[in-house]
Amino acid sequence: MSLSIRQLKVFEATARLQRLTLAADEQALSQSAASQSLKELEQTLNCPLFMRVGRELQITDAGLDLLPKVRQLLGVLQHIENPSSEQYQGTLRIAASVTIACYLLPKLIADFLQDYPAVIPDIQIANTQTVISQLEKGQAHVGLIEGPASATSLTITPWIEDQLSLFCHPEHPLSHAGFIAVEEIPHYRWILRETGSGTRNVFDQALQQVGGHIKSHLSLNRQEAIKQSVRAGLGIGCLSRMAIQEELDAGQLRQLRSPLNLNRRLSIVTNPTPHPLGLAFIERLRVF
Repeated sequence: MSLSIRQLKVFEATARLQRLTLAADEQALSQSAASQSLKELEQTLNCPLFMRVGRELQITDAGLDLLPKVRQLLGVLQHIENPSSEQYQGTLRIAASVTIACYLLPKLIADFLQDYPAVIPDIQIANTQTVISQLEKGQAHVGLIEGPASATSLTITPWIEDQLSLFCHPEHPLSHAGFIAVEEIPHYRWILRETGSGTRNVFDQALQQVGGHIKSHLSLNRQEAIKQSVRAGLGIGCLSRMAIQEELDAGQLRQLRSPLNLNRRLSIVTNPTPHPLGLAFIERLRVF
């Protein structure tokens, strides 16, 4: 029995969506036809490609090894089937950390679509840990993250610099001095991103480097919630300077200097064999 394009498309969709029913719908097949395609593919390769975990299908090691090769093949096939002046078309799946998605990605996507109007962007916003997970599962072509991360099956490439800022309410006790010392850090409540976010990882590492610690903090997974909490006087926040610039200019928040090293490098995350659409978008990122 030989491989078929339909089998490969069903396999790729199932790996990305983690449910056979969703893959079947996307490929305009019945669930039984999609299931048969996967079964035939596994029989041809003589190895299981998925394991069922609850309602989801978890890809096996053999499936993970096959997946980038299949995506590369399907990408080439797409260009063969559509040799028009539109060099790139189809869905570009991007998973991005919150700050990047809110303050950098809109302009990048708009510029990219000027050159490739047939591309349909599909953007998922999540913290760094979740972005990594989406790339590992094949649910995104490109990942953009804000914090330090590692993943043996992915390629993580440094991109551009960013700066985190500490900030408080204009009437906060530290506002007049505009500075917080290491020994003062435990005395105040902090409003921080959740564990797993790039912003939180950078803050925790910077705090550890100077031997500091916090006693009281509130973890929130939305930047706006953090800003509004600080504006309400609940504590001191830490976010990218990009996220609070408008409030600083309006005098609604006050930036605090500190001994913490809050510089960070944003990074691009890809699979070892990127999708052609992903490669085209990465080239745009490199000249940003």
